[in-house]
Amino acid sequence: MSEHALDVGLADFNQHVLEESKHRPVVVDFWAPWCGPCKSLKPVLEKLAAEYGGKFLLAKINSDENQELAARYAVRGIPSVKAFVNGQLVDEFSGALPEGEVRAFLDRLIPSPADELRAQAMDARGAGDAAGALRLLAEASKLDPQNVGVRLDAAEIMLDLGETDEATRLVGSVPDDADARVPQLKARLQFAGAKDADETALRARVDADGNDLDARLKLANLLVAAGNYEAGMEQLLEIVRRDRAFGDDIGRKTLLSVFNLLGGGELVSRYRRLLASALN
Repeated sequence: MSEHALDVGLADFNQHVLEESKHRPVVVDFWAPWCGPCKSLKPVLEKLAAEYGGKFLLAKINSDENQELAARYAVRGIPSVKAFVNGQLVDEFSGALPEGEVRAFLDRLIPSPADELRAQAMDARGAGDAAGALRLLAEASKLDPQNVGVRLDAAEIMLDLGETDEATRLVGSVPDDADARVPQLKARLQFAGAKDADETALRARVDADGNDLDARLKLANLLVAAGNYEAGMEQLLEIVRRDRAFGDDIGRKTLLSVFNLLGGGELVSRYRRLLASALN
């Protein structure tokens, strides 16, 4: 048996599967001694565990002896293979697949060299080394020019550095539906240019004339750019209430950009309801 394959049960499942999957993918094979297809698949998985040399761990679970685990992960037929990454079930298949299909399954799980460089870049970014992170991402891009994650990682760093032109170029090279971060990054870019506005002057204009919607919009953008999201959304909502047509419905459209920026949460839910009420 390979050093990268082991028998696992309920007592050590958390250690060998959930915790280990935070360091490398863990492939769990639910099998039973009486299962004919299991006897075909098991040696294939063991062979590949040895061949891949530790890029994943094979955890073999006798489902007859570990019915609680089988029930927890909805094993309805065996062999049942389930893959874990970062403590979460991310992929699975049932039945004895041919070796080529098992390889394809594994290759979807295992980080590519470019993804490994991405991970190193994020570590560098977390340590405050933005330049080092960008160098690693440039290397990753050479290895995998089509990797949208690399481009968006670089765009986030460029935004942090105030390099909005380069961030705009990078984000613009990725289709909207290619990654959930695209709308959020576009929203960040939309508000990035508002930080230099004069808040005191804008508030004075709004106080002097509540229908100065241009001032309200600029104030809202400034507040959102500064992280004062609720106050910014309140100004945008007031624009919608006062004049829905202003700026080609810019109040509503900008509110939607804030929702994209925040991604979700109680504050977004509340202002979605308030916007719906204002539109009725």
